Amino acid sequence: MSGEKAYGEYLDGYAGILAGVCATGRRLTREELEGLRGRGERAAEAGVGLRALVRAHLAAARTVRAGLPRGTDPDLLLGAVEQAVDAFAEGHERAQRLAVRQEEAVRREFVDDLLYGRSDLGRLAERAERFGLLLSHAHAVAVAQAPEPFGDGAPVSRGVESSLLARFDTRRILLTTKDGRLICVAPADEPEVLTHFAKRVYAADEESLVAIGRPHPGAGGVVHSYEEALGALDLAGRIGLDGPVLYAADLLVYPVLGRDRQAMADLVETVLGPLAAARGGARPLLDTLHAYFDAGCVTTEAARRLGLSVRAVSYRLDRIRRLTGADPGDPTQRYTLQTAAIGARLLDWPGQEP
Repeated sequence: MSGEKAYGEYLDGYAGILAGVCATGRRLTREELEGLRGRGERAAEAGVGLRALVRAHLAAARTVRAGLPRGTDPDLLLGAVEQAVDAFAEGHERAQRLAVRQEEAVRREFVDDLLYGRSDLGRLAERAERFGLLLSHAHAVAVAQAPEPFGDGAPVSRGVESSLLARFDTRRILLTTKDGRLICVAPADEPEVLTHFAKRVYAADEESLVAIGRPHPGAGGVVHSYEEALGALDLAGRIGLDGPVLYAADLLVYPVLGRDRQAMADLVETVLGPLAAARGGARPLLDTLHAYFDAGCVTTEAARRLGLSVRAVSYRLDRIRRLTGADPGDPTQRYTLQTAAIGARLLDWPGQEP
């Protein structure tokens, strides 16, 4: 089927315009140009590709050229074709841009409803299928933040998306931005997706931090996992947890301990309060406790993290034992000290010492 026949409704009047221009030497009128733009918009809305339509316009122009009187200036025809195709393409592109903006708005509304659980769950599940998510399955959410906010279409966001596209079936993955953070929602049975996401974010920005929530089923599960990831990022900011990846499953002790703030404050003051009597205050000894527990109670590793000698760390641990009456090296007493140390982080104790 020829281009003129296949796309006749979008070429209506086109041959007559070309013939009229060639006969009079005029330029296309404003009404003719607007008509061409309108046909371009309708073609885009119908899903007809621009390349095929340009070929159809050129084929129609060749037909017109064959019927022109001998001696007609070919530049008149070429100029008219240039004007016409440009107007048609402008309308086509205008409709495409509008469709993209509308799709982005629909996607943004869906993301907001998904992450905040503001929509009817049944309706939300139906909308999710359009974006490749089956909310009847379990999902986990990873949230990345960095000093430079993530934005839609930004180089880092595009790079992470391209990497995920190249490696995984992204029909089941949702990548988006919200509040300057980059968010990835992935099926729970593909944990390697979120691991790869975290690696690519860190490779793009070494100051970034990624938190991964636990897998949960259903639409409400996505919200739950997202909130866990946000909570992990907030906790990291408050108590200085190291990255580049935090797993909410590893941090469950913190919200549990923080539920009874007064009880935790009493524990910290009772167990660690005597450290304030040390020369230099409680902070150096408390930092030693943090490093010792973070290093798995290995003195040499704690010394490396603190930039001190093993002898200096051993001295501080002994000082802690004598001041508090609890031995960090004793398994039974270690639990009380470590719980109090975690509480000190949550409460920012001892704060600014005099």
